[in-house]
Amino acid sequence: MLILISDAFDSSLADRLSTFGEVTDDKARMVDAQVILIRSKTKCDKEYIDKAKNLKLIVRGGVGIDNIDKEYAESKGIAVRNTPKASSIAVAELAFAHMLSVPNRIVEGHTSMADGKWIKKELKRTELFEKTLCLVGLGNISKEVAKRAAAFGMKVVAYDKYIDSSDLAEMKKTLNEAVEEADYISMHLPLTPETNGIMNKDIISSCNKKPVIINTGRGSCINPEDMRDALEDGRVKAYATDVWPTDPPGADCIIKNAKNVFMTPHLGASSAENLLRIGSEAYSIIDELNKEGKL
Repeated sequence: MLILISDAFDSSLADRLSTFGEVTDDKARMVDAQVILIRSKTKCDKEYIDKAKNLKLIVRGGVGIDNIDKEYAESKGIAVRNTPKASSIAVAELAFAHMLSVPNRIVEGHTSMADGKWIKKELKRTELFEKTLCLVGLGNISKEVAKRAAAFGMKVVAYDKYIDSSDLAEMKKTLNEAVEEADYISMHLPLTPETNGIMNKDIISSCNKKPVIINTGRGSCINPEDMRDALEDGRVKAYATDVWPTDPPGADCIIKNAKNVFMTPHLGASSAENLLRIGSEAYSIIDELNKEGKL
């Protein structure tokens, strides 16, 4: 069996996977690989899949699989798996880091001091305590965010099309209803035709407060023009994002140059601990399918 590690994983993974056969990071050998491991960078579209003529399994190290044409892969007899639980802690902590950094004025404080300024009086902070957090999507990651929000004394509400009740959040029937009293909105959605641009002017118009919106899900789940306009006129206080329509965002990315935007370069799943967890889940997936004779 030839296993291609196409994107960045923990450096120890290649040795661990050698149990199953030869392991390479030479992308030119994709035509011979039975198993390909990817993260966000590699796009397994129809053209890519057609070139990988011996492929039997694609493992996406991470939560979503929107960079894989899953339907086409499975039509060719190729199994598609991901590691949905591995990244929960890492991404939740980053979402919460953004949620803390904005009201505590961390970025402005650092950059002003680096510029030789002392603007203590100008940088007024606010607390998370007793504020309302709206979670958009209630999957593995957002559940971890909810736990941390409870520890900070926040009220947690959520909207998820597929979940009616939860011990971690007060579920709302519509997204418009969920955001009504939110001080913070944290987005945790996969990218689908339904969620593409879901955070738009209609949803923002339902906000009675001026929320901070945090996005560690998918960059295209916001409507960029609507978000820019809401940031410009103050209907949204700030947008803190780790995710982008493309990695990296293009020069024409509206959000990158918008007002009150706080940015990180898709760091959510990149903790050292998480890369180890992703590797362990990938190993288990390959081991399981190999024992079933599918590889």
